[in-house]
Amino acid sequence: MRYYIADLHFFHENLNTKMDKRGFGSVEEMNEYMIRQWNSRVRRNDDIVILGDFSVGKGEETNEILKRLNGRKFLIEGNHDKFLNDRKFDTKLFHWIKPYEELKDNKRKVVLSHYPIFCYNGQYRLDKEGNAKTYMLFGHVHGTFDDTLIGKFIDITQNTSVTLATEDTARHIPCHMINCFCMFSDYIPLTLDEWIEVDAKRCRS
Repeated sequence: MRYYIADLHFFHENLNTKMDKRGFGSVEEMNEYMIRQWNSRVRRNDDIVILGDFSVGKGEETNEILKRLNGRKFLIEGNHDKFLNDRKFDTKLFHWIKPYEELKDNKRKVVLSHYPIFCYNGQYRLDKEGNAKTYMLFGHVHGTFDDTLIGKFIDITQNTSVTLATEDTARHIPCHMINCFCMFSDYIPLTLDEWIEVDAKRCRS
């Protein structure tokens, strides 16, 4: 099974009272809760793609967190992942570390970046039933006003018609961008289908 999650921010004390306002009593309480939530879903042989900002901790303490988390872990680099520059960080705890990647997930393409990409590769591709063949998964914006602006962009794009050079009739532009912010899933890594469902509920609320 493959899961995705973004912006866990292990060791980031300020997020309990500012921006996210996560509400934990301490950074230790937050870290322990996120570890429990992760391991409640993820098993040893599962793959988990972290869409950036995994930890603001130092190399050694980030090593210890990773060792306690189940699964094979893959990292899309985020702007807060400074531990990557710490010589004491063990890069082998991730199967790979990249700034960007495109993968296949049950016959669909997933475009993976810490930052939202508004015109992503494969955006216009649909299957014979008109379903999306490509999804853009990102993090970075948490649940801030930027997330609201991205939602407005998605709505405008999906309600805009265009006639492609390879087609005879106009159709609405596909735009399937999903913010995999950890608080949207109560800090539990989710599958692509689960994130699609979470995102749809967010759009309807």
